Order: sequence, then C-alpha cells, then structure tokens
Amino acid sequence: MTTTPVRQQPVTPETEAAGRQWQDRWASGPRRTRWTSLPVQASDQAPSLDLVDARIDRAVPLSSAWAEGPALLLFWRHFGCSCGRDRAARLIDELPAYRAAGASVTLIGQGEPERTRVYAAANAIPDEVRLLCDPEERAYEAYGLLEGTPVEVLFDAPDEYLRCDVEAGRSLFETRESAGRPMVDNPWLLPGEFVVAQDGSLVTTYRFQFCEHWIDPRVNVAAIRSATGEVRATFAG
Repeated sequence: MTTTPVRQQPVTPETEAAGRQWQDRWASGPRRTRWTSLPVQASDQAPSLDLVDARIDRAVPLSSAWAEGPALLLFWRHFGCSCGRDRAARLIDELPAYRAAGASVTLIGQGEPERTRVYAAANAIPDEVRLLCDPEERAYEAYGLLEGTPVEVLFDAPDEYLRCDVEAGRSLFETRESAGRPMVDNPWLLPGEFVVAQDGSLVTTYRFQFCEHWIDPRVNVAAIRSATGEVRATFAG
C-alpha cells in the first residue's frame, strides 16, 4: 500500500512565490558569501528585530525569546532542504536536554506564517518551540549568517548540481514538488545556532560552515547552563 506524502508546504500563492525565489536564486547563485563588517560575537548584545510569531500571527520582538530566561535561537535552512528535516528530527531528541538546562527554543525560518506552521506540523516540531518568520532574511543578516557556495551546500551531490546546471535544478524542483517537498526560499542561506542569556548577551555563536555542519548538542547545553549561572568559568589570571 502506498502512502500519500505529507506536504511540507501548503498549496498557496506564497508557496508558489517561494518556489520561484528558489529557482531564481539557483540560477543567479549566492550573493552574500563574505562579511563586510565584523559579525556579532560571544558577549555582544544579541540583535532584536520585530518578527511575526507564526503561532499567534503577530509581530513580536526577538528579545521576547530571552525575556524570561536563556534562549536557544535556531536559524533554519530553507523549508525544502533535507537538512532541515534532519535538524527537526535531531531537535525532537535534543529538546528535553535544552529544557532541563533552563532554555526556551525559538526557530527562525524564511517562511511566512502559514508556510511555517505547515512545515512545523509536517516535521512534528513540538508546540513549545516558538516559530518566528523572517522571509526578508533581516535577522539572518543581523546575526552574521552568510550564503554558502555550491561547494558548501551541494558538496555531496553529483557534478551537475555543483555546477548549478539549470536543467538539474529544474529536475530537482519538479521531483521535490511531486513528493510534496517543494524547493522554496533561498537555496544558499546557511543556518546557525545561538545561545542568548536573559540579559541579552550572546553566550555562543555557531554558524554552519556547510549544509550538514551539525553542532554537538552538548555545546548548546553547556552554554545554556553557563547562561543560567549553574556553571561559569572563573579564571585566576
């Protein structure tokens, strides 16, 4: 018996527009591959922008994520990427440890509210994870997240993908669409994970260097425990 694939995105004009964006950006290639100024680092204040919370359909300041305690901010890959599905599965396993250490978790993605909610449901992302929408990539840029080149995003793909062949891109787009996993958003944008203390200071800044550059969750847990004051390094000198 065949099963109908769970759609990762709704059938809406917004999804169609996000699909066109993916195809256009596939053809044009990455644009922002290097910093023009120093990105935020550990101990800097975490940037706060107003982003729409997909669960309540209302704009909220990003700083509300750490208003009551440390927060783990997860900047996601595009909603058509297999890496995102893998990260969702990992997050489900890791979430109890993050919660026990004392942090809330916020997912920041490129989708609008409806696309974000459908994606979260399709990947069983728990309701306690806040979902914020950044389709203009303003927060991604504020946190110093760059676009990867084909070498960093498509390193394990056949050569026609590494060359960003137009026909290969079109074939991939059609295959994923028929499987209910349409390619959408910016194909080059790399994710990142940041732990923010309640005072708004960045504890750790982890920017992926390639598509599957997973962080060891114990790093996030240690950073959260440091942010709560449970463990904190003291240096004699």
